Amino acid sequence: MSIQQKLHTKLVQKLILTPSLQQAIKLLPMSTLELADLLNQEVVENPMLEEVPTEDLQPAEASAQVEKPDPAKSEKGDAWDDSDYEYFFGDYLDDGYRPHTPQEVKELPPIENTLATSSSLSDHMMWQLSLLPDDDRLREIGLAIIGNLNDDGMLVASLEEIAAMGPWPVEEVEKALKMVQGFDPIGVAARDLQECLLLQLRHIGLEGTPTEKIVTEHLRLLQNHQVPEIAKRLGMSIEDLKEHVEIIRHLDPKPGSRYNPSQSHYVIPDVYVVKVEDQYVAVLNEEGLPQLRISPVYRRLLDKSADNTSETRAYVKDKFRSALWLIKSVEQRQKTIHKVATSIINFQRDFLDHGIEYLKPLVLRDVASDIGMHESTVSRVVTNKYMHTPQGVFEMKYFFHSGISSSYGESVSSVTIKQRIRKIIEAEDPRKPLSDSKIVSILQHEGLVLARRTIAKYREELKISTSNQRKVLY
Repeated sequence: MSIQQKLHTKLVQKLILTPSLQQAIKLLPMSTLELADLLNQEVVENPMLEEVPTEDLQPAEASAQVEKPDPAKSEKGDAWDDSDYEYFFGDYLDDGYRPHTPQEVKELPPIENTLATSSSLSDHMMWQLSLLPDDDRLREIGLAIIGNLNDDGMLVASLEEIAAMGPWPVEEVEKALKMVQGFDPIGVAARDLQECLLLQLRHIGLEGTPTEKIVTEHLRLLQNHQVPEIAKRLGMSIEDLKEHVEIIRHLDPKPGSRYNPSQSHYVIPDVYVVKVEDQYVAVLNEEGLPQLRISPVYRRLLDKSADNTSETRAYVKDKFRSALWLIKSVEQRQKTIHKVATSIINFQRDFLDHGIEYLKPLVLRDVASDIGMHESTVSRVVTNKYMHTPQGVFEMKYFFHSGISSSYGESVSSVTIKQRIRKIIEAEDPRKPLSDSKIVSILQHEGLVLARRTIAKYREELKISTSNQRKVLY
């Protein structure tokens, strides 16, 4: 028995995720800021890439006149001189190449980015501590207490833990704590909500009143809106009790929050929706993105006439390929985002004109079919992207919602239904709040058939309490 080796030729079609395709997929879900960081990093690592100087940026008609390299001038027989590069990357080989936006707009909507500086709670407390008479030991304990306050002004360490920091006697820590609790804002350095409210009540002279008794003995009932039960235990009418409850409602449960306001985080939109005459146009925000080109200096190293070693040419070729594919991938990314944004504009024209009530149900499949791409591509595009519209700044994912069929034959977005529920509850008689079943009936008259549990779910997502709780609060 003999074993023979034979060669067979077989033609097979396979899907291969090439490095260039992997790079294009990687760029899609990136935000504009992340892309800018990546491009800046590539400029540092790849000498073939350089940012186009501002004075060298040329309009399209000027850059078209820049002489392109002639592959015929190179020696034959080198795989690098394959005309495929000229075919695929001809535009990118111009020294003055600059990716252009699909639509030029002279002025984009402004975004306020200047915030006033304010002192923190810690700064405010330290300033008051510095005004006290000289008592270094008491001041040192006070510093430890202030250092253990959270953003709401509550003390997050026990007296024993603070005493162990010194070490100081617990009695001295208690004395220092009373001193700090007398600082502005009143209620600061409290160990829990009850102590915080009591400090404020005593400051306004309500010590020993029914108001203080509600806080000391019936705070849990008050938090659960069980006002009738509190009135029964105190032997008071609900009308008389309301005066005391109203005082408590005006106390500040987080006295330190006014000195530690939440920072405003401004979103830089990736796409601007601008109305040109009667049409909405998507304009990509490329501000901050470096405009890249192939470095003409390093390109000359590929010239056969130059006296370069094979190692040098191999290095430059590798970097040249990498640079070309990066520039092409970035432009492909920008074109894909523009296509998706334009499709969203076409689907949500009524929303752009009139607001949330006219938001249509939309799924990724709709946009994918409209632009001829796969759903996964659309999903990557809308990740971490924001659109500036006439109705405000929204994440691109915001426009994709499930729909609920109405009796009129059209689907209504779940966001629109939530907005309608909010308006129904805002317009109700607070003395007779609408139950979820009643809201179901109102929506049925408007052609929207929903289950009561669906209304309850939407109401909870809107952070609106039940009808019984709203009645008690009133």
